[in-house]
Amino acid sequence: MTTPRLSICIATYNRGAFIGETLASILPQLTPEVELLVLDGASPDHTRNVVEGYMAAYPALRYVREPTNSGVDQDYDKAVSAARGEYCWLMTDDDLLNPGAVARVLVALDQGVDLVVCNAEVRTIDFGRVLQPRLLDAAHDRHYGVGDHAGFFEQVAPHLKFIGAVVIRRATWLARQREPYYGTLFVHVGVIFQSPPLARVQLIAEPLIVIRYGNAMWTARGFEIWMFKWPSLVWSFAGYADDSKARVSAREPWRQLSKLGAHRGLGAYSIVEYRRLLAPLGTTRTRLLPWLIAYLPAGLANSLAGLACLAMPRKSRLNLYDLSRGRHATAVSRWVAKLMGV
Repeated sequence: MTTPRLSICIATYNRGAFIGETLASILPQLTPEVELLVLDGASPDHTRNVVEGYMAAYPALRYVREPTNSGVDQDYDKAVSAARGEYCWLMTDDDLLNPGAVARVLVALDQGVDLVVCNAEVRTIDFGRVLQPRLLDAAHDRHYGVGDHAGFFEQVAPHLKFIGAVVIRRATWLARQREPYYGTLFVHVGVIFQSPPLARVQLIAEPLIVIRYGNAMWTARGFEIWMFKWPSLVWSFAGYADDSKARVSAREPWRQLSKLGAHRGLGAYSIVEYRRLLAPLGTTRTRLLPWLIAYLPAGLANSLAGLACLAMPRKSRLNLYDLSRGRHATAVSRWVAKLMGV
């Protein structure tokens, strides 16, 4: 069998309600040099039925069902291992590809790069409104070499919280460490930024993906992920200066009271998270304010966080969207969201 140029790899779990739209946006774009692989981590819902409904019409669609769920990191690693393509696009299971996205990536792959990073447009959960026209603020394509690794890290790593941005040479992925990053939720970031730096990287500035924002399966774990898991990963990479890492993530963002307040307003931070994650840290003096915020009425925290978004209207649209539709949303945060067109 001829080796495909590109494998679009989707690792999925329990997304029967969404994955059909994703497949419908990808399958018409496939060419003889592109395959689509869906690796299902033992979904108990109707994901299998949805995927198999497309297989008769699209032979390039492959479905692999795992007997057990191994978590998102290991499932994407399994998907790359099972892929046949020279490159693997680590696509998500509830977002959409814009028309022409696959063709655009194939052109970039002709440059012999190790990695392509795709920009994305961020929309509301129903795709009805644009929250952020470009996830990465880049007007033109960029190219990075080994000598640009610090700039690449600072400029692009924050964007790579979104795994669907990644198109990587399969041989590169398989040659690098993956297992140490199982459980981080960002195995792709670990692969990309471990040593040695990737030699040839291209960023495509045009948004090729439409993100369905607010639909992440890990939302309930948001406080632990963004206050501990993500910064711990960012600060683990050798070969990057501390000031570069700080531009990607604060080392201990949980020390910022504004972030604690915002998470309290979202309902992601409470006395439960305080006792499990913060109480073991610091001294009685440094623990006092986090303890008080954990007991702050969530509705009040939500209103205050919503008003704070007025100070940074361009940068806070995604946070405001979360605040205005979360379980502790108040009339204040909803009013601010309406005022800002969110």
